[in-house]
Order: sequence, then C-alpha cells, then structure tokens
Amino acid sequence: MRPVSYSRVADVGTAIGTVAADPDSAFLAGGTTQVDLLRIYVAQPRRLVDINDLPLNRVEELPGGGLRLGGLARMSDVAEEPAVLRRYPMVAEALLLGASPQLRNMATVAGNLMQRVRCSYFRDTETACNKRAPGTGCSALDGINRGHAVLGTSECCIATHPSDLGVALVALDAVVQTEGPAGPRSIPIDDFFLLPGQTPEREHPLTHGELVTGIDLPPVPVAATSRYVKIRDRESYEFALVSVAVAMSVVGGRIAEIRLALGGVATKPWRARAAERVLEGAPATTDSFTRAAETELAQAVPHGMNAFKIELARRTMVRALAEMAEREGTA
Repeated sequence: MRPVSYSRVADVGTAIGTVAADPDSAFLAGGTTQVDLLRIYVAQPRRLVDINDLPLNRVEELPGGGLRLGGLARMSDVAEEPAVLRRYPMVAEALLLGASPQLRNMATVAGNLMQRVRCSYFRDTETACNKRAPGTGCSALDGINRGHAVLGTSECCIATHPSDLGVALVALDAVVQTEGPAGPRSIPIDDFFLLPGQTPEREHPLTHGELVTGIDLPPVPVAATSRYVKIRDRESYEFALVSVAVAMSVVGGRIAEIRLALGGVATKPWRARAAERVLEGAPATTDSFTRAAETELAQAVPHGMNAFKIELARRTMVRALAEMAEREGTA
C-alpha cells in the first residue's frame, strides 16, 4: 500500500502554496470520489491537503442580483438555500438528483464539478484508458459502452461527464472562480470543461495548486422558470442516462427566451446551442420541440451499445420542453 501524508490548512494561501509546492499532492474536501479513487489506485497522491476549514462554504449575494456558491458549500446546503430554490430551481433539482442524502451532506459543489468519470475502464488499472494512462488506448470504444457519450467524443475517449450540477450551470452561463499560484481567475463554465480531443487526461484548464473558490450564478430572470429532468436506470441514486436542464419563457405562444443543456450523453456538460437557435422565437409546440431536439442530436455519434441514447435524449428533450410549456400555460 502506498503511504499518503495528510495535513489540514486554515487559509487559502497556505492551501495553494502547500499543494503547488508538491506535484504529488492534492486538495481534499468532501472526498466522496477522491477516496474511492485512492482505494483502487487510480489516484495516487503522496500528500492530501484538507481544505475543509477554509471560509469558502457560504452562498452569498452578488452585485446585480446573482449568487456566489462557495466552492466548499455542501450540495445539500445549496439545494436547500431559499435564494437558489426561488431564482435557480434547476440548480436545486440537479443537486438533489445528483447524489444520495449521505453524499450530498459531504460533497462540495466544487468537488462535484471536479469529479472524475465513472467509466469502468478508467477505474480498472488493468485495462487501456487514455484518460488514466495517456497513449494506451480507449477500451470503451469496442467494449461495454452502454453508458458512454454520443456527443463531444473523440477516438481517444468516449467517457461521459457525470456531473448533474454542471449541466444546470452550463445552461445558466455560470462562472467558476479560482485562485492559484498565478493569482485569481474567472473561467466561464463552458470553458471549464474540456472536450477530450487528443488529450482526454486533461479535463479542466486548472494548473496544479489552483483551487476552485466559488461558482457565480449570473442574474438570469428566466431561470426562475426552470427545471432539471433526469432519466436513469433506477430512481434511487444513479448517474444519468440522459438529463435535460431547461429554462424557458413564452410570450404570446412563442418562445421568448430559452436555456437548454444536456447531461449523460456527452463528454462534458453539453450546452444545446443548436436546439436553442431553433427554438428562439418559435411556437411553443411539440413540433418545434421535436425539430430542435433532432437538430441538436444530428451530430451524435453512437458506439455500439449506447445508440439508444440518441432516441432517449430526443424524447427527454421534448418531454422537458413540453412540461415547461405547460407550466407557462401554452401547451
């Protein structure tokens, strides 16, 4: 067994300095994913720096009407925050559907975004995986890939990003706040998740020692009429086969504003911009919803066992949009 040292820090500067000084170190927050990866030797840091004492666990108002979710805010606390429930219900729903109560009480919102893929080949050190061991190949391409991605894939990786929260944040154009050895940065959420391309081992643009300190939700009035729909194999805790985050306003029977993102089908939380373009100004009807879904999924590439996801995603998008339209009183 590989020995791992542990230390606990109380301020952001010390945390960043400690991890940045040692290339084999890592931050430790809720640990709900990281400890699992340590146990199976996928993650092998020699030092863990516990950051749970850092003052980054609050939900705060931002000038102009947005909210900042502290990076160490627990999923359960954010899901129950009145301002989140009132102004960003899709975020609360994504958090509640994203984990069991026990995990939500431990897991942080930053950790949720940083979690690694659930691909069984990534977690099996005896198999080829470009994400875990660059250049070894992707066993999922011709293997058991029922749960894998049909959007944003490459010949190097087809693993699906597991975050439910990330899907809602992409729909809202959230901004990730970080601090690292080079100072603070603001990273648009869609740039925070990287497509695999030829470098699937690089999932985020963060440098070593860079810490996610917060997530900014911009003032998005349409988000007050939003929801998160998740389709999974079982109703108890499970990752998405397909999920849809949607915020929509309808004026005079036509869609005045639309925010749409997909989960469970792509290598990153997927902003459905092609579908949004079809829907903007269109009648809020099933025909419009179907056309938008088919336009978005025209770029999908199936891989053996996961071909069903394309039709499932189409139906789920139409369902989510129709339910929003009915809530708006137009269906």
